[in-house]
Amino acid sequence: MTPTFQLASIDGRLQLRALHHPAYGAICADWTAPEVRRRIAGGKRQLLGKAVGLHKLAAPHVLDATAGLGRDAFVLASLGARVTLAERNASVAALLTDARRRALEDPATAPAAGRTEIVALDARSLLDPAGTRFDVVYLDPMYPDRGKSALAKKELQLLRELAGPDADADALLAPALANARRRVVVKRPLPAPPLAGHEPGLEFRGTQARFDVYLVNA
Repeated sequence: MTPTFQLASIDGRLQLRALHHPAYGAICADWTAPEVRRRIAGGKRQLLGKAVGLHKLAAPHVLDATAGLGRDAFVLASLGARVTLAERNASVAALLTDARRRALEDPATAPAAGRTEIVALDARSLLDPAGTRFDVVYLDPMYPDRGKSALAKKELQLLRELAGPDADADALLAPALANARRRVVVKRPLPAPPLAGHEPGLEFRGTQARFDVYLVNA
């Protein structure tokens, strides 16, 4: 069956439905979900914050080069970073734009949302070292499906079908390293090899994922 997706505004938020999976519910980018609030409450010393260097860098400008639904980006913005979210899939970028709109309308989340910017482009077009340079480039490419429980969530299945498996993710590392002023951070499943076979200088490991950190001499 050919994957068919439909964007529609339902109950005040933009949602994406997979018409070829009629039993699946719609997905949206929700930056106010309890899971996101819990992560924000974890502060700068959580693994993501440490990997990005929030405990060392004052209000860094972060490029989230594989933004997805933007949860990591919004956590970083809530903890003080300025975040540019790059998303090359037009439908996912539309979900992000809607999430930002709704977050700006809520006084509790408006300051963090104001520190975000959505760019509907392939991140490689933003990584020219002769252009804007980012303090941190953050990469969270979609890992190839190994038939494991990590892809059990319907949301991840739909995003994979919609946006593809990020087969060119390895090619992002070199331009990211050329652009970043301070560091490049790559989120990986625990069993995954380092991106492009390039061993990181630092590593922060959780129970399901790790953050590989490449320090850059600006």
